[in-house]
Amino acid sequence: MDDPSVTCVADCRALLGEGPLWVEAEQAFYWLDIKGRKLFRLSREGQVESWDTPFMVGSIVPRVGGGFVAGTKHGFQLLDRPGGTWQAIGNPEAARPGYRFNDGKSDRHGRFWAGSMDDAEQDADGRLYRLDPDFTWTELDRGYSVTNGPAFSPDGSRLYHNDSGRQIVYVFDLAADGTLSNRRVLACFGEGQGYPDGMTVDAEGCLWIAFWDGWCLRRLSPAGELLREVRLPVQRPTSCAFGGAGLDRLYITSARIGLDAAALGQQPQAGGLFRLDPGVTGLPERPFAG
Repeated sequence: MDDPSVTCVADCRALLGEGPLWVEAEQAFYWLDIKGRKLFRLSREGQVESWDTPFMVGSIVPRVGGGFVAGTKHGFQLLDRPGGTWQAIGNPEAARPGYRFNDGKSDRHGRFWAGSMDDAEQDADGRLYRLDPDFTWTELDRGYSVTNGPAFSPDGSRLYHNDSGRQIVYVFDLAADGTLSNRRVLACFGEGQGYPDGMTVDAEGCLWIAFWDGWCLRRLSPAGELLREVRLPVQRPTSCAFGGAGLDRLYITSARIGLDAAALGQQPQAGGLFRLDPGVTGLPERPFAG
């Protein structure tokens, strides 16, 4: 049965909801509809605003001086304000027009990490990039079917990254200079368990992962042990992030893309934004330092 503490706070019916983030300076929650090309904002009063985006945007992160940095269909971009002006930084995937950026986050040093993927989900050569504050980028890993969920341990010494298509959660050692080493499998999943999608880390260092086609969130220990499963009223949760003044609420994005009329009849709020009171708090996310 669904967890009764899960509530829908924005019935926005996104095709592919993604990129959730809490913006502390505004006390507001943002998220995206990648395929519907929209940016949403939920105020602390519960009001929802939305803006069209000119192309698919997989993730956004606040910048220290205001505005956002984003991973998009056209590479790394800056956005001065919601509904405002986009400015291209550069596109590491320019030679591969079928590829786009998907999930992305900033690390504890204010660097932006984002993974690319084949939008048709045919080729398995998605790559993980780091964008530094001087707007230079570095490729750190490759060979992903669907990149998802960069997340970072509380001390910043570990990076977690998913290959959703292969149902694998990886963990790396992350050095202070931004280099990665010692990639290993933290957890893997099988038939009927869903696909590990976007994720976040709580203040205890545990991972919260949304499972596409899994109808749930799962909380894993830093060793990969299953600690908790939260059943959801939607089949395709996509990501999650802590928010609220005390970072004590967990917000969950979802998708309705690919669901037929019968499936949508069973889950009419698919594509909505949901909220859970998880009993633990999150960590403040550092803005991009560029």
